[in-house]
Amino acid sequence: MLFLGFSSGVPLLLIFSSLSLWLREAGVDRAVVTYFSWAALGYSFKFVWAPLVDQLPLPLLTRMLGRRRAWMLVAQLAIAGAILLMASINPQSGETSLTLMALAAVLLGFSAATQDIVIDAYRIESAEADLQAMMSATYIVGYRLAMLTTGAGSLYLAEGFGSTNELYKFEAWQLTYSIMAGAMSVGILTTLVIGEPARSNSKSYLESTGEYARFLLLFALAVAGFIGSYVLSSNTVGAAKLAFGELLGNPILAATLLEAFRLVGALTIAWMLAVILVRINVVRYEMVDRTYVAPIRDFFQRYGWTFAWLLLALVGLYRISDIVLGVISNVFYQDLGFEKSEIARVVIVFGILMTIVGGLVGGLLAARIGVIRILLLGGVLAAATNLLFMLLAGIGDDLFWFYVVISADNLSAGIASAAFVAFLSSLTNVSFTAMQYAIFSSLMTLTPKSLGGYSGSMVNAIGYPNFFLLTAILGLPVLLLIVLAARRFDIRDRGGC
Repeated sequence: MLFLGFSSGVPLLLIFSSLSLWLREAGVDRAVVTYFSWAALGYSFKFVWAPLVDQLPLPLLTRMLGRRRAWMLVAQLAIAGAILLMASINPQSGETSLTLMALAAVLLGFSAATQDIVIDAYRIESAEADLQAMMSATYIVGYRLAMLTTGAGSLYLAEGFGSTNELYKFEAWQLTYSIMAGAMSVGILTTLVIGEPARSNSKSYLESTGEYARFLLLFALAVAGFIGSYVLSSNTVGAAKLAFGELLGNPILAATLLEAFRLVGALTIAWMLAVILVRINVVRYEMVDRTYVAPIRDFFQRYGWTFAWLLLALVGLYRISDIVLGVISNVFYQDLGFEKSEIARVVIVFGILMTIVGGLVGGLLAARIGVIRILLLGGVLAAATNLLFMLLAGIGDDLFWFYVVISADNLSAGIASAAFVAFLSSLTNVSFTAMQYAIFSSLMTLTPKSLGGYSGSMVNAIGYPNFFLLTAILGLPVLLLIVLAARRFDIRDRGGC
C-alpha cells in the first residue's frame, strides 16, 4: 500500500499546484489557471466507469495478472503517457496550446481516477475491516511521499533548469514533467510484483456471459451523448452567463448555477440514451441493474432512505473547506511574493511531512477512540485553520508565519484524511467494492472541486481575506452533519464510536 499510495499521489500536484505555477509563469490569468482544476473532475465522476473497471476483463492482461492488477497496469501506463503529453505543450503559445494542455490534463485526471478505482478496491479486498484504518494510513504516507517527489521535486527542477517568475523557460518545464513521468515506474513495478487479492478472483459476471462488448458500447454511446450535449451547449451557456449575471448582480453565482444546470442536462441526456439502449435490448436490463443500480440499492437498504442521504451529504461536503482553498493556494503564495523554491520547501516538503505525521496520528486515534470522533476533530480543524490564511494574507511574505500556517493546515488535514478514508471504507459492501467506493470518493470531491474552479474569479471579486473567511464558513454545516451521523452510525471497527 505504501508504493501503491505513491503511484496514486504522482498525478495530483502535476494537475494542480505545479501546473498552476507553470501556467502563471507562462502569463496565464489567475481565473483561467483555477479553471484548470476542473481537469481533475475525472476523480469526481469515476463512479460512471467504475463498473467497467470492476467487471470488464482486459484481453490477455486479465488472464496474466488478474482483474485488479491488469487494470492497474493499464491506468499507470496511461498516466505516464498523459504527463509526457503535457510536457510537449507550451501554454504560452496561444489559445490552442491552452486547449491542448487542458485536454492532456483531463486525460491525466481520467487515468489517475481509474488507477484510484482499482487501488481502492485492491486495498479493501486485501485486508479485513479492522485493518483498514492502518492500511489507509500507510496508503496516505505513500501518497504524500509522491506529492513530495512530484510537487517539491517539480518546482526545484523547473527553477534549477532556469524557469523563474521573471524569466519563463518552457524547456525547463518540459524536462521537469518528462522526469515526473518516470516516477510512475514505482507503481508499474509494484503492480508487476504484488499478488492478486483472493476476493477479486471470482469470475466476472460480464466475462461469464460474454456480453462485456455490448456493455462497453452502452457506456461509450452514453459518454458520447454527455460530451456532445456539453459541447453544443457551450455557446448558449456563455451568452446566458452574461445575462443571468446582470440579473443576479453576481456573475460568479450565475456562472456556478448555469454550469450546474448544464452538467445536470448533459447527465440527463446520457441517462436517456442508456435507457433507450436498454429498452431496445442492446444490453440486458439485468446487467445494468447489477452494475449500476444494485450497489446504490444496497447502500440505501442497509442504511435506510433518510440516514443514507445524511451520510451522502456528509461525504459530499466533508472536505469542502480545504479543497476549495487548495485550488488557489499556490497562486496565493506566489502572489504574496514567495519564490518557487520557498513554496516547494515550506508547502510541499515541510507541509507533506506534517501531513504524514497527521495521517499516522489520525489512523492511530481512529483505531483507538473511534472514526466518527476523529472526523469531528478534523472538521473543526479544517474550518479553523483556514482562518490562519487570512492572517498570512495580512502579514505577507513572512517565512515564519508561512511555516506556522502550513504546519497547522497540513497536520489537521492529515488527521482528517486518515479517519475519512476509513469512514468511506466502512460504508462499502465488499460485494460492490469498486462501484460503491468510487461513488463515495467521487461525491467527496464533486462539489468542492466544482466550486474550486471559480476560486480565482472569487478572489478577483472579493480579495483573499474574504475568500478565506468564506471557505471557513463553508465547513460549519459539516460539523452538524457529523454530530447527526454519530447518533446512528455504527462503524464496523467501533473503537468507541
